[in-house]
Amino acid sequence: MTLAGPLSGVLVIDLTRVLAGPYCTMVLADLGARVIKVEVPGRGDDARAIGPFVGDRSAYFMSLNRGKESIALDLKDADDRSVFERLLERADVLVENFRPGAMERLGYGWNELHTRFPRLIAASTSGFGQTGPYAERPSYDVVAQAMGGVMSITGQPDGKPTRVGTSIGDITGGLFTAIGIQAALVERHRSGVGQRVDVSLLDAQVAILENAIARYSVTGEIPRPIGSRHPSIAPFDAFATQDGFVVIAAGNDALFAKLCETVGAPEWAEDERFRTNELRNQNADALKGLIERVLANRTTSEWLEVLQLAELPCGPLNDIAQLIADPQVTHRNMIVSAEDEAGARLQMAGNPIKLSAHEDPATRPAAPALDEDRQRILAELDAPATPPKPPEH
Repeated sequence: MTLAGPLSGVLVIDLTRVLAGPYCTMVLADLGARVIKVEVPGRGDDARAIGPFVGDRSAYFMSLNRGKESIALDLKDADDRSVFERLLERADVLVENFRPGAMERLGYGWNELHTRFPRLIAASTSGFGQTGPYAERPSYDVVAQAMGGVMSITGQPDGKPTRVGTSIGDITGGLFTAIGIQAALVERHRSGVGQRVDVSLLDAQVAILENAIARYSVTGEIPRPIGSRHPSIAPFDAFATQDGFVVIAAGNDALFAKLCETVGAPEWAEDERFRTNELRNQNADALKGLIERVLANRTTSEWLEVLQLAELPCGPLNDIAQLIADPQVTHRNMIVSAEDEAGARLQMAGNPIKLSAHEDPATRPAAPALDEDRQRILAELDAPATPPKPPEH
């Protein structure tokens, strides 16, 4: 079942696997596109073998491929290539995340595709993009995080290199690909012609470095890990309380003065070290020490009540169990579930894009079993029904 959404009527052929590409096509499916996942016969997407498992189904795969359809095709087999090309004739978008050159070797490079299917948008997500000296190198999330500079500014001062706790290299690549596809669909509406979307995981990491590049450009100082605090705003950090941590973000002078009053230390606002944000940032360690000395007198929940009453930006440091139970998260339908025909049920993250004209259901169509939709898709294409191919070797 395809969800209704602004992309309803858009057909996406999905050659992607593991994370970056499937994340992109999941976003498109959540927005209403019909996504047909073309998988390797016998084994399918590599993510099907990644745990944890619900029965014999991969929770990893299920969480990234909800609401899609599956057909197994061997793109080196003449009959299966014929089926694939019939799909392309009807498709609006083709998404793949192979290493550059793989599609060309299959005979489906951009030049060939654009000649035969001029309205088709072909989106490629790869480690380093389709051009440049690194283009043909393999990559994974941690490689993108490391080479893209994100790991160099993540973690505690003088700590070991630290990967961001979610696969931000793959996920940002998938998100930028989804944005590029939607832009290309808008352009095609005007021109009638498809185009190629080329997104690199490395490029995506550079794009989200926020002000790190600007800071280096202006100061000549290489940004380093500074823990949970902001490099340019103070106080903007996780602060220890009597029994845990509370995050406080006093992003301007007025909020800082209100914070000082709220914690019973109005004199901090007049301290020469803290009069402006620039001074507070220069003396962030001293200021944090003062704040934590006061916060040590009460529990996290007590401080949250006081700070929230004062309308100061603050929050708890949630673990995943606390996040899933958070009333704001549940109210916003950010934890959804899917159950397949075998009864395998899974909670997963919802869609953060809330649209006034479309529903945001709490239950989603399940991820498909490998080749589950084969016969129905073949019937739509007026192609002869065929048995599943044996696994590729």
